[in-house]
Amino acid sequence: MLNCAIAEGMSKNDFMELPTSIDEAEHLQVIAAEEFLDLHELLDDKLGPGFGVRVGQQMLIEDYGVLGLSWRTCSRVGEIFERSERYFKLLSNTFVWQIQKEENVSHVILNREAYRRGMELSTEASLSATVVVLQAMSEKNISPTQVSFKHKSPTDLTSFNIAFNCPILFNQPRYAISYKTEDLHLRTAKADASINSYLLQQVDEKTKGIKIPGTKFVRDVESLIKDALPTGIPSIYNIADLTAMSNRTLTRRLSEAGVTYRDLIKKTQENIAKDMLRNTTQSVGDIAFLTGFSEQSAFNRAFKKWTTQTPSEFRKSV
Repeated sequence: MLNCAIAEGMSKNDFMELPTSIDEAEHLQVIAAEEFLDLHELLDDKLGPGFGVRVGQQMLIEDYGVLGLSWRTCSRVGEIFERSERYFKLLSNTFVWQIQKEENVSHVILNREAYRRGMELSTEASLSATVVVLQAMSEKNISPTQVSFKHKSPTDLTSFNIAFNCPILFNQPRYAISYKTEDLHLRTAKADASINSYLLQQVDEKTKGIKIPGTKFVRDVESLIKDALPTGIPSIYNIADLTAMSNRTLTRRLSEAGVTYRDLIKKTQENIAKDMLRNTTQSVGDIAFLTGFSEQSAFNRAFKKWTTQTPSEFRKSV
């Protein structure tokens, strides 16, 4: 937010009175919510209506931490909302994103109470950033069909119209951004590349007689499972779909390599968890999310079964 404000003509001297200085903010992982909302209100007053929307347009997937990291591996565009829902359910007592499907349109609802103006402005930024993230995931210029805000309309909608490129409604009963359901079902750019790779391998097998080695096939399936876990434990149907195979063929190919699908799930979860505990500072809750567990306590129990240690004990011992 501060960088965007400076890009719009403000200087560091304009922020000398902030509780947290710009230099301090560069090194912080978190900031007090009220201070964040105060800043939204200050900058909207200084830089005019739509500043929050313009901030949202500058957001990068990397700015969202472990949640953004998980978005990178989604197979479908709309899966980011499913992962966000799981993330907030697992790691907080607030429920934020919810999807309601209605014929050919999906409404992505942001369950948030606007108890002060700063929260209204923050929500404008969140919905604006959603447009940017979905376009980055799909590498397509998809736009929402409608955006709804609970609060009243600002005096100038220029930034809103540029960001959303669709009808924008105010004084509505909920915050929501709506998309064509088919757009949310689009393959992500990463998934498209993976699918093409598997299809080319299968073409080689069928036309050139080049058999994919069993060990490579297992590694490829492990990679797909790892990518899918933040949405929850993937069914064999989902992974078979990504490899353009039937469930039966996938099961047979794994069996030929000496593994079962269920064992591969457990092995992948264990490997991810151990690697992250050894080599990252991610919280145990974040690791539970990335390995597909719906509760941190369930992750703790599973990890102790794998290693006879709790995740915290394992991290201290390595």
